[in-house]
Amino acid sequence: MHLTDSRDIKAPPATVWAAILDPDMLKAAVPGCQSVTGSVADGFEAVVVQKVGPVKATFTGLVSISDIVEGESLTISGEGKGGPAGFAKGGAKVRFDPIPEGTRLTYEVEANVGGKLAQLGSRIIDGFAKKMADEFFERFQAAVEGPATPEADQAVTETTGENGEAPAEKKGWIKRLFT
Repeated sequence: MHLTDSRDIKAPPATVWAAILDPDMLKAAVPGCQSVTGSVADGFEAVVVQKVGPVKATFTGLVSISDIVEGESLTISGEGKGGPAGFAKGGAKVRFDPIPEGTRLTYEVEANVGGKLAQLGSRIIDGFAKKMADEFFERFQAAVEGPATPEADQAVTETTGENGEAPAEKKGWIKRLFT
């Protein structure tokens, strides 16, 4: 399965770049992800629970980031084993381009499956892979951009301290980067 798409994220390229390398952001963006540990240099280990058609499995796997061109592009590759359900592997070439509104994130995804998953048929697998890629980048975009509704913005305002900063226990990943 091969998929190419892009998303316009309302954040500067440096912020989007930092987010894609953050294991907490990856955990938040991967649908069904239960844990992500590791680092960019050593790779990440992930546990993901997914249901593809009638097959539900817990995948444990490795995710690596390679072909890094600082602030411009990278390749995310992963392979997971779901026991009797089979395996899934794939990758995404991701490019970050500045645009007036923030950052255009362009991605090319390639995915393959084997075992019982492969027996479901290419239409189901291709549809699932497209859904997973779309959902990953949609969740990633939402996490980077933050709340988009006035109600959510009001909730953020209500939880800030006197000087406008969030209390220490509420700091997000962006605040951790710069503190």
